[in-house]
Amino acid sequence: MGGLLANWNSYQDTLNAVTRPIQMGPIWMQARQLSGATFNDRIWFTDPPASSYPACVAVKCAARQSPEAEDAYLYALREAVMTQQKNIARKEILLETAAAMPADILNYERFTKELTAPTVIDAFKADLHEVSYRNINRFPTLVISSAYNKKALVVTGNRPYEAIAPLLEQCLHPVAAV
Repeated sequence: MGGLLANWNSYQDTLNAVTRPIQMGPIWMQARQLSGATFNDRIWFTDPPASSYPACVAVKCAARQSPEAEDAYLYALREAVMTQQKNIARKEILLETAAAMPADILNYERFTKELTAPTVIDAFKADLHEVSYRNINRFPTLVISSAYNKKALVVTGNRPYEAIAPLLEQCLHPVAAV
């Protein structure tokens, strides 16, 4: 969880000239056009999230239950904000989204108890530390590493498989030192 939006007072995307929530609408319009995905950019005009941190913490909370819960909850939050215009910075939306999850995937009672637990907050802080350490300031970002190669490769932005495949090969099969 990258937590790129701590708050709007400190947020600045110089590449896209975004410093206010309303400026995200056109960015989402472009993403919708390029990806063909369903987006509803009105959230940035009607009820913009004040921070990405609450949603990131909630995903870390779901992750404590299982990787399946983490993936399903993250997908549900993305759908909530991107297609249903729900402000995922609000605790009631985070809880509503968790309550709608199938019980065999996410235990809602456990989720509500652990949402503000220090271990969950610490897990998110660890992710923030990783983002800071790797100087990641944009998503998607792919960090490629392996046991063979102590250095990680960081790839930022959408890339076709043809651009990523050689990097994967380089990590998995490094040239032997002579």
